[in-house]
This record gives sequence, structure tokens and C-alpha cells, in this order.
Amino acid sequence: MKKLPIFIAVLFVAAVLAFSSFFVVDERQKALVLQFGQIKAVKEEPGLSFKIPFIQDVVYYDDRILSLETPEIEVTPSDDRRLLVDSFARYRIADVVKFRQAVSTGGIRLAEDRLKGILNAQLREVLGADTITSNTIISAERASLALRIRDKSRIEAASLGIDIMDVRLKQTFLPEQNLEATFARMRAEREREAADERARGAEAAQRVRAQADRTVVELKSDASRQAEITRGEADAEKNRIYADAYGADPDFFEFYRSLDAYRKGLSGENTTMVISPDSEFFDYLKSNSGR
Repeated sequence: MKKLPIFIAVLFVAAVLAFSSFFVVDERQKALVLQFGQIKAVKEEPGLSFKIPFIQDVVYYDDRILSLETPEIEVTPSDDRRLLVDSFARYRIADVVKFRQAVSTGGIRLAEDRLKGILNAQLREVLGADTITSNTIISAERASLALRIRDKSRIEAASLGIDIMDVRLKQTFLPEQNLEATFARMRAEREREAADERARGAEAAQRVRAQADRTVVELKSDASRQAEITRGEADAEKNRIYADAYGADPDFFEFYRSLDAYRKGLSGENTTMVISPDSEFFDYLKSNSGR
């Protein structure tokens, strides 16, 4: 009977030792087996594994793709228009040995603090390059800029045992103190563009008016020329007819011209003429037989 408690105690100690000797790695995790702080084994496959109890410890790390949001930072593109930019990244722990050596007991929190520093440095470097303007950052080219930031950050993050899967720019906006100055500059630019458009429109209108005025002058000149030609031809025809009539019967022609002169000179209802009594103008009115 005295041996029974001893046997139970031995069984209990054996059970504790057996329980402490095994550990389970989840499919969402990776594990390191540490002995006095030194890495003795890396467990990346899920399942049941063995360790030396009370001497070795197991540290687990998440093997899933994790998210990291960076705080807003101020960048200055090449056009000196300061912008506030924030981003987020997707990453995973690719090498748990490097990760442990880089952050020691700091874990994921220390790693993310360092990762934020890397991302912020690359944001400033890429978005502050000489060829990058604020319009480039807010245009469709921001996707290619995010790829450049990811590639540059991935190189530095590899020393932490981290693989950066993706980087995206979330928001891009102006600091509050710069909004009014930016809006004023935008208004000035739009007013200058409007003035240029009005000037070009006025210049085009002036050209159209000048062309129209020249066309009017040309048309009037051509019409006047044609009218003068027509009048000249009509006068020549009239003179020819008069000459033919005079040659056929000079007395009758002279009589006709006198009557025409009377008609034109005495056309009004109350016409007064001052003329010498011996004028030949009324020769055909002084006698029934004419001159």
C-alpha cells in the first residue's frame, strides 16, 4: 500500500513530462524551438512535434498574410505642392529564423514598427523624386508608384524575414494650411487659361471680321466696276441711238430734245424759271411753225 502513492506520483510526473514534450503546430502558424534562447529547430509544417521538456521552449509566429496601415506622412513632390499620404501594406513572415534574429522578443509589434519606418522612407523617396509631381500622384499612375514603393520596401524588409506582398496608397490630400493657397493658385491658373482662350477667340474673331470686311470691299468694288461698265455701255448705246436719230432727221431730233428738256425743266406743279427773253430754250413755244 505504501508503494501506491509513489507509483501515482511517478505516473503524474511521467504524464507531465510527456505532456510537456509534445506541441502542436497549427496550419496557420510556424514555430521555433528555442533552448536557452538559441534556435534549435524550425517547424513550418503543421502537426505534432517533440521538444525537450523544461529545457526547450516553443515560440509561434503567424504564417498568414497580415495587414499594416501606415500613419499619414507629408511628402513634397517636385512641384513643391505638399501632400498628406497614407498607405497600407500586405505582408507575411517568410523566414522565421531571420524574423527572430531581427526582432528577438519584440515580436510582431516591433517588426511592424520597423516595417512602418521602411514604408515611410520609401514613400518619401519615390513620391519626392524629381520626375514626380502632385498631379502624377493623384492620377492613374499612382498604381505604378505603389509598385515601385513595394519593390524598394521588399528589399529592405527581407532583412527582417518579411516578404511584402502588396502596397497601396489609400488617400492623398492637401494639408489644411495649404488648401487656400492651392485653391488660389488653381483659380489663378484657370483665370489665366480663360484669358488666353478669350485672347485667342478675339484674335480669331478679328481675323474673321477682317476677312469679311475685305470680302465686302472686294464685292462692292467688283459691283461698282460692273455697274460702271454697264452704265458706260448704256451711255454708249444711248449716244449711238441719239446719233442715229440725229442723222436720220436732225430737225425732228432737235425738236424731241427740246421737248425732253421742257419735260425735265418744268416737271413740278409750280415751277419758276429765270431766263433771258431771247434765249433759244423756248424757241419751239414761241411759234406754231417752230424755228
